[in-house]
Amino acid sequence: MSGSRVVIVAQAFKETLTPVQVAAAVERAVRDAGLEPVVVYGSDGGDGLLEALGARLVRRTVHRVEDPLLRPVALEVGWLDERTAVVESRLACGLSLLAAGERDPLRTSSRGVGTLIKAVADLGAAAVYVGLGGSATVDGGLGLARAWGWTPVDESGAPLPEGGGALPSLARLEPGKRPGPRLTALADVRNPLTGPRGARVYAAQKGAPPAGVELLAAGLERLAAVAAAAGRGELADLPGAGAAGGLGFGLAFFGEAEIVSGAGWVLEQAGLGGLLEEAALVVVGEGAFDRTSLEGKLTGEVIARAAAARVPVLLLAPRVSEVPAGVVVESGGGVWSSDDLARRASRGLARVVRLLGQ
Repeated sequence: MSGSRVVIVAQAFKETLTPVQVAAAVERAVRDAGLEPVVVYGSDGGDGLLEALGARLVRRTVHRVEDPLLRPVALEVGWLDERTAVVESRLACGLSLLAAGERDPLRTSSRGVGTLIKAVADLGAAAVYVGLGGSATVDGGLGLARAWGWTPVDESGAPLPEGGGALPSLARLEPGKRPGPRLTALADVRNPLTGPRGARVYAAQKGAPPAGVELLAAGLERLAAVAAAAGRGELADLPGAGAAGGLGFGLAFFGEAEIVSGAGWVLEQAGLGGLLEEAALVVVGEGAFDRTSLEGKLTGEVIARAAAARVPVLLLAPRVSEVPAGVVVESGGGVWSSDDLARRASRGLARVVRLLGQ
C-alpha cells in the first residue's frame, strides 16, 4: 500500500453507534496498524448532518416546532454564516421522535419543517439548506406547505386532515406563500415521488401496513396530478423528489427548492476531494449496506468518489449485500458495539495491506 494516510468517513450506524463512536473506533484501529488516520464526519442529509458540518457552523439556534404528531419539540438549527441556515428535517419530523407504536405515516405530518423554515427566515436567513432523511412521514411535503398557509381540500371544499392517508381525497390546493429564503433540499436518496421506485418504497419502514403502503402511493399519485394540473408535473420525476416521504417534492413544488445530493454536498463541504489526493485508503461504514446505499446514500457516494480518484475502499458493515466490485468488505454479526467495530476495522485493514502488497 503506497503511503500511510487513511481517510475515515464516519457516519452513524443507525440506532447503534454515533458518528463520534464510529470515528473513535476506526481511528484506533488505523493507528494500531501504524497508519495515519484523517477523520471526516459525513451525512447524506439525514442523521448527523449538523455534526458533520461541525466547526464550519458559526452558531446554533434553538426552536420549538411541531413533531410528526403535532406535539411541541425543541431542536437546533446550524448556521454556516449569519444568513445561511442548515435544517435537519428529521429533528422535526423524524422516526426518532416517535415510539414504535406511534409510527404511522398515514397520519404523521411534515408541518414542523415548514414552521422551522419560517422561523429561520424571521431570523434573517437568506438561504436554507434542508437535510432530508430519517423522516416518519409520507405526506409529499403537504404538512410543510400547511405551515406556509396552503390548504388542501377535497371535492366538497372541506380541508383534509394531516397525514399522507388523506392525500387520495385531494381535489385542489388553496395557495399559501413560500418563505423568502432560497431553499436547497439535501436529498439522501434519488427516488422520484411516484412509481415503483417512488417514496412508497420506504413507507413500510415508517410503519405503514401493506394496505397503507398502497393508500399512500395512491395519495402521492394524486398530489403529482394536482402539481401537473398546475404546470409542474416534471417535479414528481426529479431524483430526490421522493426523499423523506416526498418532502423533497414538497420543497420543490411549494418552496421552489433545488434538490441536490445531500451526501455530495456534505463531502464537498468537508473537502473530501483534496483529501483523496493524498490518501492510500478510504474507510467507510454503515449499519447495513445494500442496493439502496448506492442510490444517494453517503456510503455509495464515498465509494464512487474514491473509485474516481483510484483510491481503494474498506467497507465496514454488519449486514452487506450487492457491494461494488473492488471494495474490500468486513461484515457479519448483525449489530456491532464500538469494540466490535474496532476489531472488524483492524481485521479489514490487515486484509487490505496484504491485498495491496505492503
